[in-house]
Amino acid sequence: MKSVNQTVISEFILLGLTDDTELQLIIFSIFLFMYLVTVLGNLLIILATTSDSHLHTPMYFFLSGLSLNDIVFVTCTIPKMLVNIETQDQSITYAGCLTQVCFVLLSAGMENCLLAAMAYDRYVAICHPLRYRIIMNPCLCILMIIFSVMGSIINALVNGLMVLHLSFCTELVIPHFFCELTQITKLACSNTLIDNILIYISSSIFGGVPLSGIILSYSQIASTVLRMSSSEGRYKAFSTCGSHLSVVSLFYGTGFGVYISSTVTESSRKTAVASVLYSVVPQMMNPFIYSLRNRDMKEALKRLISRIRSPL
Repeated sequence: MKSVNQTVISEFILLGLTDDTELQLIIFSIFLFMYLVTVLGNLLIILATTSDSHLHTPMYFFLSGLSLNDIVFVTCTIPKMLVNIETQDQSITYAGCLTQVCFVLLSAGMENCLLAAMAYDRYVAICHPLRYRIIMNPCLCILMIIFSVMGSIINALVNGLMVLHLSFCTELVIPHFFCELTQITKLACSNTLIDNILIYISSSIFGGVPLSGIILSYSQIASTVLRMSSSEGRYKAFSTCGSHLSVVSLFYGTGFGVYISSTVTESSRKTAVASVLYSVVPQMMNPFIYSLRNRDMKEALKRLISRIRSPL
């Protein structure tokens, strides 16, 4: 196929989830609802944790960061898809596509790092309760956030900039509802060996390392809890991890589900539909999981709502 230099590329075409016009209207309504619920739910979590002094702890500090990251995650993908459906224009500019790639990589990297940081926080709280305040001091929490942000930014920029040297074929159609790095790489006519190696390395670092840290933290937590003589103590310890463990299971479970579905099916459109599970659903469900399973969060939300109503 004839190749096109990246400097003359003006746009890509996003196929979205379906070509059926009636289904597109349904998808528009569903995704608009999911986007609004995700943004409002995570904003409530941020407001509750920042305004309530009872929640000024490392765990809720990381939770606020996770909620902010979830808002960014869905905002860099869903609005563009909604605009494309509304205008019946599936195009996205080259610069817009590259920007979307960078923000998706940044958000995905931050999601992994924050979940790992929250797992470490639970490990220290349960396995070293007497030293918790000393270990999980504000300086360490801020440093963990800074390293997570900087590492994710570097990863996003490196992978994003690697796209700039690619030459693309005349077929610039992406079978997805957002610009995904692997899908863009498949469109290139030039050699993508270095790009693929970089993708695997970055995936291993920002996916495998945090997941390994989470597994190690929870293996130590389980070992400590099982040694407790009191059943009430075991229940209390496990209950403090319930919300985070649910979020971790949802995020990584859906992520692995998408990976497995992409290996067993040759349909890129089906893979795009499956990708909704990790790029939208966990971000929408996180506020519900923390508000419904966490007593402190429920109380904080009640106090926040009462303060909002009081001026009225």
